[in-house]
Amino acid sequence: MSAAFSPMPFRSTIINGVTLITMGLWAYLSGDSSPMALIPVGFGAGFLALSPGVKTYNKAVAHIVALLALVTLATLFAPLTMVASQGDSLKVVRVVLMMTTTAVALFFYVKSFIDARKARAAGEI
Repeated sequence: MSAAFSPMPFRSTIINGVTLITMGLWAYLSGDSSPMALIPVGFGAGFLALSPGVKTYNKAVAHIVALLALVTLATLFAPLTMVASQGDSLKVVRVVLMMTTTAVALFFYVKSFIDARKARAAGEI
């Protein structure tokens, strides 16, 4: 396995998907009955659905997942400011956890793109 094919993008996709689903359902079921609380659940399901393509290093799927991570991260900023202004630390922790796992996943996607480009330039793939 070359350096371009790290298992970390796949693992971070699974962890991120599960985190988004868990935290979104927790928010929804803990009294925030707004359907907006289910948006992270949809993003998490998207990550899990695309994870087989990430595992097999499908270039198109990898780019879609990276874009999905970027969109997810961007959409979590508004909820963060909202829950921070409410002063509910548990809600802040949930949103920050979702943002953290998404940012880490995005880091591994970008790193895998850079590693693949270096491997192609070196003639490894």
